[in-house]
Amino acid sequence: MPSLATLLRLAALLVLLAFFLQPAWFEPLLRPLVQANAPAIYDRGNLFWLTMLHLRTVFVATLAAALVAVSLAILVTREAGAEFLPLSRSLVNIGQTFPPVAVLALAVPIFGFGEKPTLIALFLYGLLPIFENALTGLTTLPPAVMEAARGAGMTERQRLFKIELPLALPVILTGIRLSVVISLATATIGSTVAARTLGEVIIAGLQSNNLAFVLQGGLIVAVLAVLIHDALQGLERALAGRAHV
Repeated sequence: MPSLATLLRLAALLVLLAFFLQPAWFEPLLRPLVQANAPAIYDRGNLFWLTMLHLRTVFVATLAAALVAVSLAILVTREAGAEFLPLSRSLVNIGQTFPPVAVLALAVPIFGFGEKPTLIALFLYGLLPIFENALTGLTTLPPAVMEAARGAGMTERQRLFKIELPLALPVILTGIRLSVVISLATATIGSTVAARTLGEVIIAGLQSNNLAFVLQGGLIVAVLAVLIHDALQGLERALAGRAHV
């Protein structure tokens, strides 16, 4: 029987889909938040399309961050690359040192307005959690398993792809989950440099003093963050279970 938490997540997903398909159903709930004659439902664009663009931006940035961070973690956990660990840590900390707004301000003169500056900011911001978790996963593998792999005559490449990465995957996925949740919220500021994200809805609400717009943009991002966080967490548990079989 599904747990209460599962039922609540399913209800949140259904409400979100209903809002995309039939936003007029929710107008009576939002009407008290707006001034007379002001629209209660965001009418300056398609909310579903904006949500898809928002998710695409987060997906591309997280994928790029994961590829770079995991590659760096693999490099510094090899004997030949161990000396690059301090440098790698400094590189992945760049995103945490500079706020996303500062990265946007530096990137716009070079790449122009639009999605590119936002992707760069999210990429830099997502490196650290993925790198640290990948490093932890690759350096805490069961010694007995690694010794058995060496005893079986597996090469370093075979051990990496057949033993190390599969065993470390649940921990790596935890870092990706953290990166995704951070990026989902941070991506909203991309709309300040003309990126197509749900930040458009929030900014439009702030500019017109329309609390309904602000609430819509904020709640969609929040629901997406919760649903994606829980989905990835469930995948982590499944992978961890398989790793211990």
